[in-house]
Amino acid sequence: MNRLITAAACAAALTAAHADGGSYAIDPTHTFVSFEVMHRGTSTHRARFDRKEGTVQFDRRARSGRVEISIDMNSINSGVPAFDSHLRSKDLLDVAAHPTARFVGDRFTFVEDSVTEVAGTLTLLGKSHPVTLKATRFNCYDNPIFRREVCGGDFETVIQRSQWGVNHGLPGIAPDQVRLVVQVEAIRQ
Repeated sequence: MNRLITAAACAAALTAAHADGGSYAIDPTHTFVSFEVMHRGTSTHRARFDRKEGTVQFDRRARSGRVEISIDMNSINSGVPAFDSHLRSKDLLDVAAHPTARFVGDRFTFVEDSVTEVAGTLTLLGKSHPVTLKATRFNCYDNPIFRREVCGGDFETVIQRSQWGVNHGLPGIAPDQVRLVVQVEAIRQ
């Protein structure tokens, strides 16, 4: 009987902890920021950013949150070094002048306990514009290695690159539409 009461108390404590607000640190080994863009109407080019960091404030009960992610633009990796150099150039991402991109999301939309979208501002090339990332999945779990809660999901949006001044190759080489994909996991602190 005591074990049953203890198990019930532990389950209640875990449920309460999951419902309350908390601070989370982005896990860079389980977080990926990438983009996809059509190339000359034939194939999709993809690249990711290998270095990123950030924090999340998240409260299911209050249905609120805030996420801040900084992306090291020098860490772009398409798997093709010559393409990476062109992406870093003044033609496209002008990494020498703008080495960091930043997303700050402060409007979370929930359906029950799950985040369905995060709206905020993407700053890229020194310009800031609103962006809404839609969740294709979201979940929290107790990580047995960290012995802490981890929350995350897959998020995506389509942006118009010309809003940030990335006009090279429009529209013949690559269209204005770029799909951003963010897989993120964050560890409760």
